[in-house]
Amino acid sequence: MKNVPIARSVDQYRAEAARQESAPRGLGATAILALGTFAVGTDAYVVAGFLPAMARSLHISQSAAGQSATVFAVTYALLSPVLATVLARVPRRALLVGALVVLAAANLGSALAPDFATLMATRVVAAAGAAAFTPNAGAAASILVAPAQRARALAMVVGGLTVATALGVPLGNLAEKALDWRAALGLVAALCAVAAAGVSTVMPALAGAEPIALRQRLAALRNPGVLAILPLTVVGIAAGYGLYAFAVPVLHALGAGPAQEAWLLFLYGIGAVAGNLVAGARVDRHGPVRVQAVGFAGLTVTLAGFAWTAGAGVHWLPLTALLMAAWGAATWFQTPAQQVRLINAAPRTPPWSSA
Repeated sequence: MKNVPIARSVDQYRAEAARQESAPRGLGATAILALGTFAVGTDAYVVAGFLPAMARSLHISQSAAGQSATVFAVTYALLSPVLATVLARVPRRALLVGALVVLAAANLGSALAPDFATLMATRVVAAAGAAAFTPNAGAAASILVAPAQRARALAMVVGGLTVATALGVPLGNLAEKALDWRAALGLVAALCAVAAAGVSTVMPALAGAEPIALRQRLAALRNPGVLAILPLTVVGIAAGYGLYAFAVPVLHALGAGPAQEAWLLFLYGIGAVAGNLVAGARVDRHGPVRVQAVGFAGLTVTLAGFAWTAGAGVHWLPLTALLMAAWGAATWFQTPAQQVRLINAAPRTPPWSSA
């Protein structure tokens, strides 16, 4: 979820907007899209906040419960280019609202899931809604504003995901403690519904367009430069996110109790926001390869620190706090460099290749 694929060529979107005089020229319309990406990001990350409670309730292991987060991420990645092709002709407002409605319904289904199989099925549906919303929200934001505001508009939409990283898991953790994990997912469903209503009210009408063939979208995968870089994406996601679904059990292994969970998870989010911002500036100054190397080195040291601390039985809260902040920073430090490298490797292919 950390890279935002753009569903269609930005030039196509701009051409559509130029033909529609009703399109606003300010950042107001993009703020509601940011609320949508915040809802998507919260949905993706909130499970980590109540993983142990979910496992107990469904009578499964924590490892099995964590697969609900994994299947969401994998489905999202696989469906993004497919849905971009299949849904290309759908008017943008209807598409964005529909995607959020699907996301809300899927979360409500997850909240009511009587067993693990039903939970997994609803997480797949939720990922489909997210895959339809996030790429199109980023692309639409870039043409809803004047040219001088496009970078800020896209940053605002992507910022919804980043803020969800900082707040989603702690909020889920707190909601699970105050209510239960089912109620927490119900609140996510309500957030998605509010975002859908907001997009329906604020978003101007933007027509669909001729779809780009899926084979054209996948053409980037034949590019040797892209093929050389994508394995690093897989490694980075596996190292940074594969473990994140188990953040609460990791904290327990380091001696943190329920009273410390929320603020330690919040530190991860703060580190993620800071790492992403710093890396973006450093890529412009030092180039993506050096920055990505620093990110991977930092992630290696951080995960080694977790392993050593847990293995040695060291239960020192300040060290745990430092490791959580470093984990978030190192994971998200890779993102800007990876996007720039992919775009540079295939500058003429659709922008979703940076996903």
